[in-house]
Formats: sequence, structure tokens, C-alpha cells
Amino acid sequence: MRKMDNMALIKVAALPDLPENSVLEVSIGDDLYALCNVGGTITALTGVCLHQGGPLGQGNVVDGRVVCPWHAWEFDCRTGANTEDPSECVATFPVKVEGDNILLQVP
Repeated sequence: MRKMDNMALIKVAALPDLPENSVLEVSIGDDLYALCNVGGTITALTGVCLHQGGPLGQGNVVDGRVVCPWHAWEFDCRTGANTEDPSECVATFPVKVEGDNILLQVP
């Protein structure tokens, strides 16, 4: 995940919206993001699959990977790396949890 700097954080969800070992699709403007909860650790990825633009945030989390619902491409929730070809990565974004609020830092 990228290092946090002085950019603003945006509240995108509440912890109860993202149960353990699940993924949630959120949007900011026209951009989609996939919030993952892996064993209580919240991470964020680009919400669009590299394969054919599937909605990663509408997929599932399995063993720390988000699985695209369209063609089952898998990406590590922490690094964004594709499990079959680690050189293929979706972007990751810093996340902060304050109380029950999930805050996302985006460009």
C-alpha cells in the first residue's frame, strides 16, 4: 500500500458494511474501488479488473485475494498483484480506520 501523506482522506464506508473476509464496492466520482477486509485488515484496490473491466468490488475474498465475479481473475488484497502473473497489478490505495469509519486516500 502507498504511504499516507497530507492528502485528504474520504469516508467511504462503515466497518459494519464490510464483514471479515469480504469485499465492498465504493465509488468516488466516476472511480470505483474495492475495499477488502482480510482477517480484520482493511485494504483498498482499484475496483476494475485488468482482464475485461469486471467489478472487483462485487466479487469475493478467498484466502486474502479478491476474485473478480466475471472471469475469476484473482488479485492479492494487500499488494494488488494478480495471482497468476504478479507483474499484472491493480493499484492499491491507503486506508485508515477511525472508529467505525473507513477512510480512503485517493489521488
